[in-house]
Amino acid sequence: MRMRRKKWAVPELTAAPFYIRNPQEQLGRWRALYARAEQPLMVELGCGKGGFISRLALQNPQFNFLAIDLIDDMLGLTKRAVEQAYREAEREIDNVLLAQQDIERITRILGERDQVERVYINFCNPWPKAGHKKRRLTHPKQLRLYRQFLVPGGQIYFKTDDRDLFEDSLRYLDETGFAVEYLTRDLHASGYQGNIETEHERMFSAEGVPIKFLIATMGGPPKAEG
Repeated sequence: MRMRRKKWAVPELTAAPFYIRNPQEQLGRWRALYARAEQPLMVELGCGKGGFISRLALQNPQFNFLAIDLIDDMLGLTKRAVEQAYREAEREIDNVLLAQQDIERITRILGERDQVERVYINFCNPWPKAGHKKRRLTHPKQLRLYRQFLVPGGQIYFKTDDRDLFEDSLRYLDETGFAVEYLTRDLHASGYQGNIETEHERMFSAEGVPIKFLIATMGGPPKAEG
């Protein structure tokens, strides 16, 4: 189902001090935009409605966060979710920024000098058709891009409801020099501590679909293509 157009999204985003209008101009400079530039930088790719990043950032003031999505309407919802979370906590929004970007071209806004410590990918499009799999956010094509801005030992946190995407992603990570440090095919039954549910996660869990989750750490160079 397509989201209904939200005419308020762009005006509200433009007026929000934590929305970055021209993210390509910040390549290599993201850390300097935060009140505490020395803090580790975490990135969510495809932030959706913002339920995840708003709570994650609020609960972790010792980290800086950048939430990225392609769709203005989604970012508008994220902006409102962040504002509500911080308002209720009576805290200033000082460790989270929002930006619009096509994730397939993520290196236009993030590079080696940005030193990202962690990437979150939650319930991305599984692109099940063979001809579309290169568009997956965990495909080797994408993972090689993330390696360009992750620090040595940087991590990817990945959640999905889709079994085929999850199993394929394990192979993709191995091919590109990531070591899986933690893995569960049923997150809610695993006893894993610190999970923050997303909107999609609650929906799939209510339907009885197990949530797959992993943490992968960037190691040596990826295997040769081919």
